[in-house]
Amino acid sequence: MSREKIIIIGAAGRDFHNFNCVYRDNEKYEVVAFTAAQIPDIDGRAYPPELAGKLYPNGIPIEAEEDLPRLIAENDIETCIFSYSDVAHEDVMHKAALVNACGCDFKMLGERLTQVKSTKPVVAICAVRTGCGKSQTTRRVSEHLQAAGLKVAAIRHPMPYGDLAKQAVQRFSTLDDLVKHECTIEEMEEYEPHIVRGNVIFAGVDYEAILREAEKECDVILWDGGNNDTPFYKPDLHIVVADPHRAGHELTYYPGETNIRLADVVVINKVVEAQFEQIEEVRENVRSINPDCVIIEAASPLTVDNPELILGKNVLVVEDGPTLTHGGMTYGAGVIAALRCGAGDLVDPRPWVTGKLAETFEIYPEIGTLLPAMGYGDEQVADLEKTINAVECDAVVIGTPIDLTRIINIDKPVARVSYDLQEIGSPDLRDLLADIIG
Repeated sequence: MSREKIIIIGAAGRDFHNFNCVYRDNEKYEVVAFTAAQIPDIDGRAYPPELAGKLYPNGIPIEAEEDLPRLIAENDIETCIFSYSDVAHEDVMHKAALVNACGCDFKMLGERLTQVKSTKPVVAICAVRTGCGKSQTTRRVSEHLQAAGLKVAAIRHPMPYGDLAKQAVQRFSTLDDLVKHECTIEEMEEYEPHIVRGNVIFAGVDYEAILREAEKECDVILWDGGNNDTPFYKPDLHIVVADPHRAGHELTYYPGETNIRLADVVVINKVVEAQFEQIEEVRENVRSINPDCVIIEAASPLTVDNPELILGKNVLVVEDGPTLTHGGMTYGAGVIAALRCGAGDLVDPRPWVTGKLAETFEIYPEIGTLLPAMGYGDEQVADLEKTINAVECDAVVIGTPIDLTRIINIDKPVARVSYDLQEIGSPDLRDLLADIIG
């Protein structure tokens, strides 16, 4: 019997999970290739035979998504499986139109085949878009669980940008583990906040194997979802974070809308900075598709360690990279903090950007007067350091979740911005965790 030839359209995350759950060792299908998008320099690799299984002794190539029409034609592809997230509904349908025009079926997998069941309670924290505030919500849930005496294992949505075979199952319990596993800045931004709070965090490529390892040492699994993807594990409590600064996106992004429809709890974050009309728009949109969920309002109050470095000064703001790129935001916590602390001017870094950072501004020209902390590889990290030190400014305001000065050398005064979730009113997240806390 001939096997159906497919391509999995991805971005080094959900695509691998879909393969592992549905297509690995499945003799009905031949996965000819993965394609890669969103993240720079992740194509040109291969999904290794150690992970691909017995049907793929040479592994599976990972190609650039721009080559999709050629790959379809050259390999007689029958079906393309769309497998990445944080994409506008309209853009998803443009992909579908392209694939259909090439003569292929276009398919997206649902939760039935791709959610792994845990032997431990699972709390999933997801979002409508990248940059909604999922990370601080995850930290807040972790604090509630730890305060109840429960041991938490956090499992982070995949970011395997290096050697995939080595990254199959990763465990982080100390900051030294970040060095051991050669983490990018993007990985550190997600792992470090858990580590410094005493949590063990897992990540990698093979998410059933990761889950089984995490279950050995915890009472509760905390799914720390990324890139507004849906949970890889069947949740006992599904919390989804929405952002009123991007009101309407809860109905117009994939799979953000899916998350809202699946949510037990929706957290409308950043309500202090948002307009009342924006908050109400999100609330009404959520109610229109999920009338039974609990809606919580929350703030993410900012703390600046050296505000005197900002007052009246010309400052360069460095923000979380993914929030500004495929997250589509034009500012973040750093910009808000700089303005609140009375910055004289926000310095535009574009005259000084170099290398990979210059490419980022070309791809995302809507980025505001700030610098995204891009760090998907050594070259980008080096370009980030070089650019920051070249910019003519009085100080640097860092709005990333990690201590960036631990990663790069900055030759200017630095003010760091931190933020945590603060629920407003009742019920709060602890109330909603009651069945899991016991």
